[in-house]
Amino acid sequence: MPRQIVLATHNPHKVEEFQAIVAATRPDVEVVGYDGPEPVEDGVTFAENALIKARAAALHTGLPALADDSGICVDVLGGAPGVFSAYWAGHAKDAVANLNLLLDQLSDIRDPHRTAQFVSTIALVIPGEVETGEHVVTGVWPGRLAEAASGGGGFGYDPIFIPDGQPADAERTIGEWGASEKNAASHRSRAFASLVPLLTAL
Repeated sequence: MPRQIVLATHNPHKVEEFQAIVAATRPDVEVVGYDGPEPVEDGVTFAENALIKARAAALHTGLPALADDSGICVDVLGGAPGVFSAYWAGHAKDAVANLNLLLDQLSDIRDPHRTAQFVSTIALVIPGEVETGEHVVTGVWPGRLAEAASGGGGFGYDPIFIPDGQPADAERTIGEWGASEKNAASHRSRAFASLVPLLTAL
């Protein structure tokens, strides 16, 4: 039987993404969705919020819990939206409104000043292991922001994020990438790579 780990989110896109990322290296681990109450994410860092969510899911389900807190950090905005990425246009968590607001705020900014990073911090909480049962890792995916959305793939800010490392004459936003291509390079996959040894030790 696969070992189950609960992912502390009600976002189905994140669940699908994590299932694919985990399966690529640990097919013996099954990522299951979380149907419990959402805790108040009142942390001021990605790490604090990831731990809040993972602790709540571990307590509710009794399973080892993963939680991702992630966002886009724009250099010219001093790292904002950052931990407020999901709420940038208000508490409705409207992804389209968030993206459009960010584009509007940067409407007068041109390259090379549109640099940004996707950041993912993943917390792993293992029930019953008080002193050694919490782990936090972070992955960073550098790039810059396009001046307009492009592509129908991904979610959130993906349609305006152009990752570094692409050929200059063939640059694409993540919205134009396929799911498997994104999962192999994303900030979440980079963070998760650091968790693989810990999952092996479970």
